[in-house]
Amino acid sequence: MITRVRSELTRYLRTETVGGSLLLIAAAVALLWVNSPWAASYQTMVDTRLSIDALHLDLSLADWTKDGLLAIFFFVAGLELKRELVVGELADPRRAALPIIAAVGGVVTPALIAMSVGWGVPGMNNGWAIPVATDIAFALAVLAMTGSRIPASARVFLLSLAVVDDLLAIVLIAVLFTASLSMLWLAAALACCGAWALAQRWRLHTPFLYIPIALVCWYALHEAGIHPTLAGVALGLLTRVRRDPGEDQAPATHLEHVVQPISAGFCVPLFALFASGVPLNGDVFGQLFTERLSLAIILGLLVGKTVGIFGISWLAIRFGLAKRPVGLEYRDMFALSVLGAIGFTVSLLVAELALADEGAAVIDLAKAAVLVTSMAASLLGSALLLRRGRVHQARRDADELQPDSEA
Repeated sequence: MITRVRSELTRYLRTETVGGSLLLIAAAVALLWVNSPWAASYQTMVDTRLSIDALHLDLSLADWTKDGLLAIFFFVAGLELKRELVVGELADPRRAALPIIAAVGGVVTPALIAMSVGWGVPGMNNGWAIPVATDIAFALAVLAMTGSRIPASARVFLLSLAVVDDLLAIVLIAVLFTASLSMLWLAAALACCGAWALAQRWRLHTPFLYIPIALVCWYALHEAGIHPTLAGVALGLLTRVRRDPGEDQAPATHLEHVVQPISAGFCVPLFALFASGVPLNGDVFGQLFTERLSLAIILGLLVGKTVGIFGISWLAIRFGLAKRPVGLEYRDMFALSVLGAIGFTVSLLVAELALADEGAAVIDLAKAAVLVTSMAASLLGSALLLRRGRVHQARRDADELQPDSEA
């Protein structure tokens, strides 16, 4: 009985709607908590330190969620990227061209807008990277809830776009936020990656091997000065995605089924709980539309993402560099581009990393800009998807009636 209940729970947590809903609930709880009379207890929780003296790790609970739990989220992202590259949409250069080009446009354009608007503002030397990432879980959840009546190719396009988008954001995290580098610890991390790859090559399956390798790799990157969440991406990319004869599932598929519910049901919502606690009052809302830092993030996400993804996609299709997804019209692609402006998880992470030296007030303002813009993009994208869904449904209904009218 317990096994069946657990199985149903994990299946439930794998659905995109549930993962996105838990993310939103956790963010809402954080916002309500920090803007309530019990705000001090929230801050106490965030600042509570959990130390592992033997490893010289002394991190707050917020840092553990940011550096530790998000590594699991990035591991799932790495598995998804590897699958797409080897056996998915990105494996075919002709089909991969559009989401890759769109992702590049969706990274470069927000960065250029953020740099232009925030030029000279303290923290914007790295803060321009805040609006470059699309939140996979949040965007796909909105699509699942409001875009069920548009062609299935919409999900494929958005997923492929978001995966490549996150890969580019991960590269930026590695480049921008590695202040000092310990070559010895980096070598240890690379050795762990090599051990993981060899274990995959030798078809070893025991978790008693892979879990220690993953933990040591995370710790080695942390000590090397590189953001340790990159360990998740690296190990995900090194996991085998093709099924051997006699195997029920490839290792990447099995791991994604096991780990994705943990990521969606625990890791990402808990990160959202610790990262979304932003005081929202009249002063903050006033600053959102007057301070150049927040304007750079808002315009970078909402305008930069939409224009970058849709504009570069239109140009690529127009000049024959890529093909439009089957069944999708340009208006459908515009609606999906708006969903690309949902930054959330990675944007909140980059805000904390980029503005760490600017003080809590500046970080809170940047987070508020990310949260408000992500919510606006989700609402606008939902409205557009619902409208496009009605159009597609009306056409399907008309096609079903066509044979009767001819008879």
